[in-house]
Amino acid sequence: MRSELFSAANLEQESTQPGMRLQNSKMLKIELDGEAMARVGSMVAYQGQVQFQALGSGGLGNFLKQKLTGEGVPLMKLTGRGDVFLADFAKDVHVIDLEPGDALSINGSSVLAFDATLRYDIKMVGGAGMASSGLFNCVFTGHGRIAVTTRGTPVVLNVDAPTYVDPQAAVCWSASLQTGYHRADQIGLGTLLGRTTGEAYTMSFAGHGFVVVQPSEEPPIMGSGQQDQGGVLGGLFR
Repeated sequence: MRSELFSAANLEQESTQPGMRLQNSKMLKIELDGEAMARVGSMVAYQGQVQFQALGSGGLGNFLKQKLTGEGVPLMKLTGRGDVFLADFAKDVHVIDLEPGDALSINGSSVLAFDATLRYDIKMVGGAGMASSGLFNCVFTGHGRIAVTTRGTPVVLNVDAPTYVDPQAAVCWSASLQTGYHRADQIGLGTLLGRTTGEAYTMSFAGHGFVVVQPSEEPPIMGSGQQDQGGVLGGLFR
């Protein structure tokens, strides 16, 4: 049987070291030897002895945060030995290595998988205020790898001046940056007549670091499954 489908580029990527790596630009491979965390529903194939356990919010602290954000945490724990292949609607996959002392803020909708050695917490975006719903992100710390997804090829902006990004296009950023929300539309006659720019709010970044921006906007999701203007956590924390 002959076909370009069976070319070397499409064959399974082998390695002698366990852990996560790119199978290709749209798919992540985890050579599992222990535990890892992944987005619920992201598994497209696996080989070997692997167990999948759906995780709830877990613990009083996370329960209170779930109530505050209106979001849960649809993560699953992978346990065992084998190869697990993950994807998320053919989005581009990128692997980031975190070193001790690093802290990375990530839009929850962009998280695909991460090593069980990493820690994460839910944080409110500075300046969002209690009146705004869904304006949260997750901060990862520790030593290990995390896989994030983007809709298309992203741009990495060096924040050395005030920077503004559409909340749904922000993928991840340096946790040391100061974040807030900036009203982009100016209230005037056009706004009162229903004419707006379509960019009512932008996220603001200040300090020194980077912001990764994708060339597409994630559809904002509320905990009830309805669309909303906020939703920095997107699909992960629901």
